[in-house]
Amino acid sequence: MMRTPDTERLRRYWDRHAGSYDRQMQFIERKLFGDSRQWVCRGAAGDVLEVGIGTGLNLGHYPAAGTLTGVDLSPEMLEHARRRAAAGGRPVTLRVGDAHHLEFPDHSFDTVVCTFALCAIPDERRAVAEMWRVLRPGGQLRLADHVVSTSAPVRLLQRLLEVVSIPSGGEHFRRRPVLHLRDLGFTIEQQERFALGIVERVCARKPSPDP
Repeated sequence: MMRTPDTERLRRYWDRHAGSYDRQMQFIERKLFGDSRQWVCRGAAGDVLEVGIGTGLNLGHYPAAGTLTGVDLSPEMLEHARRRAAAGGRPVTLRVGDAHHLEFPDHSFDTVVCTFALCAIPDERRAVAEMWRVLRPGGQLRLADHVVSTSAPVRLLQRLLEVVSIPSGGEHFRRRPVLHLRDLGFTIEQQERFALGIVERVCARKPSPDP
């Protein structure tokens, strides 16, 4: 894994917060995100890669069939995911990795999943480009994240939150990953946005080459 001062700082941040992450997410999941994890994971098929798997909150939502690989920048977060996988009997390969430089060959996976992680990756465009690279032609990318709101007062609040959240933990509130998908050439098959536009979930497909 290529390490930079920025990624090392973020790794230390998430290592420190690994033990409290699930508790911190409980309220937000219940009040804001709804069934987004289930929505994203239930359509995953074949060889699946989850980028930013964190503590493994998605593990219980994947179909039993297929293989699952998860990468995360934080070894401590992965330890929690490893224990969750063992407790739930879910086979998964877990690796420390940087979303900017996924250490897999081109066209390695049928599905790539990323939930509520692109908001905290320094360069989300590069991360999405890496997801495109490791997807097989015809494969699908399934995302959910908090994004810039459709409400002007909420956008102002998001801007104020970023004054603190970006320097401390790299958390962005005003991104919109779906725009990068179109630029890369993904075909958007499903797209939902709710909670004043703050939550967006997307299923996109990497086109197959012409026969």
